[in-house]
Amino acid sequence: MMSSLSPALVPILGAILVPFLRGRLRDIWMLALPVVGLVWLLNLPDGNHGQFTYLGLELTPVRVDAWSRVFAIIFFIAAFVSVIYALHVREWMQQVAGLVYAGAGVGAVLSGDFVTTFVYWELMMVGSLCLIWASKTKAAFRASMRYLTMHLISGVLLLAGATAWYLVHGSVAFGDIGFAAITEWWNTGERSLEAAAVSLLFMALAIKCVFPLLYNWVQDAYPEATVTGAVFLSVFTTKLAVYSLARGFAGEEVLIYIGALMAAIPVFYAVMEDNLRRVLAYSLNTQLGFMVVGIGIGTELALNGTAAHAFSHILYKSLLFMGMGAVLFRAGTVNASDLGGLYKSMPWTAGFCLVGAASASAFPLFSAFVSKSLILSAAAYGGYLWIWLMLLFASAAVCLHTGLKLPYFAFFARDPGLRCEEAPTNMLVAMAITAALCVGVGSFPSALYAILPYDIDYKPYTAAHVLSQLQLLMFVALAFTVLLWTRVYPQELRATNLDTDRFYRRFVRRPADGLVSGFAVVIRDVCTLGMAFARSFSAQVAAWFSRDGFLTAERNTNIMVTLVSATLLSFLLLFYGIFDL
Repeated sequence: MMSSLSPALVPILGAILVPFLRGRLRDIWMLALPVVGLVWLLNLPDGNHGQFTYLGLELTPVRVDAWSRVFAIIFFIAAFVSVIYALHVREWMQQVAGLVYAGAGVGAVLSGDFVTTFVYWELMMVGSLCLIWASKTKAAFRASMRYLTMHLISGVLLLAGATAWYLVHGSVAFGDIGFAAITEWWNTGERSLEAAAVSLLFMALAIKCVFPLLYNWVQDAYPEATVTGAVFLSVFTTKLAVYSLARGFAGEEVLIYIGALMAAIPVFYAVMEDNLRRVLAYSLNTQLGFMVVGIGIGTELALNGTAAHAFSHILYKSLLFMGMGAVLFRAGTVNASDLGGLYKSMPWTAGFCLVGAASASAFPLFSAFVSKSLILSAAAYGGYLWIWLMLLFASAAVCLHTGLKLPYFAFFARDPGLRCEEAPTNMLVAMAITAALCVGVGSFPSALYAILPYDIDYKPYTAAHVLSQLQLLMFVALAFTVLLWTRVYPQELRATNLDTDRFYRRFVRRPADGLVSGFAVVIRDVCTLGMAFARSFSAQVAAWFSRDGFLTAERNTNIMVTLVSATLLSFLLLFYGIFDL
């Protein structure tokens, strides 16, 4: 019986009790939920569980295999440390939203059909929106509306694509999709419902996976979330998209070039950005590009690299968001132009951020070193020289803006005299656990490699690999130092950097405003007519029930019998009509 239920239900249903618990009991309960869910997951055998038929659809709420297991494991680990990080928050809405969001992410990863995926997909949207709204600022509300718009579009595309897929195949099972139908349509020119289904499903994932021109909702919304909410947000939505893309479109070559652009484009914005949480959001886009390249290459080495890099990226990115969240919590800002010298006030936070920065830079003995190299090696072995060079450039840029810029300007740049307390104990504990995992995965990669989807015989710690990576990192550090010393490095300014979303937000906003205004006029007129009708009807009813009204005036027995009979006949006809008796 237990194997037929999804481990995702543990945090989702457990979140219902959070508002009714207080103090230490609430903390223990929230910490126990991801632990119990993880233990439940680890005891589930591989295979499909809990299958049932609903409205003629064969649904698979739990599918456990090598792919879903590795993502579900890291999701539960991330949920656990995120809950620790948020223990100082007393607002139950944030705590419930975080648990529901994390649980829905696990549920979507474990689901084996489009319908179940869609349900969890939308539940994730609700939970993540609450984490943004909880900031209670105008900027957060506006960003959340744009975030909501993008995710609603993605959800509609997923539902439409799943419907079309069912009409073609008679099944809603979520497996390999591929571009074969689109290729056939392109070659023959014949319209195909299957090609439409594939296109809709791919676009739904493209939005979630922040493809070029579709990525701005991450930089828009994540920095506006609460201190703790941004940590949750950095983990689940985009990694679920990576997982889904690997499930449905592994080996599609176009993803190689899309991923390379994803890795390269955001680095320029990250270098110029003043808000350090937004820098991390751009860096997140870059790392997703590496994963998409791995999916596109499609070899076992590349797909293992995608899964491994998703695992390690969740660890070090959440650690960096924790560090910047602690700075925001204590200093009140994460703008590089306002910070500097905080290592004196927050030495532990600074140390943990350095671990995250080293991991993001793929420094030897840290997590990304043993995961990113799988994708780079797969690109090199596959003969994709230019893609390999673009990924190498992106790696150097990540070292520049995440590995060097972020910790330097937050903790070691000129001291503006800002003094604050160290981060709360629960934040430090969460960062310590995550930092230890970053070092552990990087130092002992065999544990990570053992849970990857395919058997792997890869040794990251060869002399050539270590030396070449150290050379890259040292030259980037030297360039950063020289640029700072010569004052050539772009000055950190509190400014808005226009991104690609500026174009569609500008050109779509005016027609959208006109459409909304038109709907508002229609709704206003309908409401006016409705109110007028309601007033007229209420006046008529009052007249019927007045002293000499139709329903209160004295009637003879024949008239009353006729009225009662007509009423009973009406009810009988209505009853038989509804139930078709």
